[in-house]
Amino acid sequence: MRLFGDPATSAALPTAAERIRSILAAAHSMTVITDRLRSEVRHLDGGDPMGRLHLHPAEPGGHAEHRPAIRLEFTDVAPTPVRDRVRARVTVLGRLLTPYSDLSAGSGAESTCMEFERAELETAEGIAYVGLEELDEAGPDPLAAHEAGMLTHLLDDHHDLVTLLLRLVQPQPTAAVVRALPLAMDRYGITLRLEERRGHRDVRLPFPSPLDDVEQSGAQIQALFSAARRRSHRNTLPA
Repeated sequence: MRLFGDPATSAALPTAAERIRSILAAAHSMTVITDRLRSEVRHLDGGDPMGRLHLHPAEPGGHAEHRPAIRLEFTDVAPTPVRDRVRARVTVLGRLLTPYSDLSAGSGAESTCMEFERAELETAEGIAYVGLEELDEAGPDPLAAHEAGMLTHLLDDHHDLVTLLLRLVQPQPTAAVVRALPLAMDRYGITLRLEERRGHRDVRLPFPSPLDDVEQSGAQIQALFSAARRRSHRNTLPA
């Protein structure tokens, strides 16, 4: 999706590794599956479980069959009431090197060590596989911990501005669109979900430049609103 009708301007996207780290950083719950245990871990309170889970590269010929397998599952759910609210699923696979401890416990709890096999990101576009080195090098999006509050505030208190942003969508939405809602926000821009009577589609509206810090988000969002107002004004000028 292009912005402002400029073919040179494309909507950048987070990498799969960045997306995984962002989902983990904002997670409030997860499912843990081992050979003898399936448990729902809640009350993560947005604390990145990777901080209490030590990942180690798999050792060639390390007798992995003697180590219990572990599977961590996370579901990324849109904070706004869109159709099909599940935006992505993340699975981290590996084998336990130490006994499993509750990752939702405080910092004083014993950490779990895990021999990492792979991480999977499942979205509507398909499944991406991420290795340990790539995951270590990636960081969570600076908006990850704030995204839910920002999107719900935009929808609940400034829904007229969501409608305003539709002026930036090219080609312009038709009468088939019955509702537009903010679906996601990251350092690169805002994603809107345009719901039609049958089905829906998502459009990306990129910020003028990627964010490095959450404090920069206000100016970047306002830049989108200003661009939409200019587009709105041009559309009302007589021919």
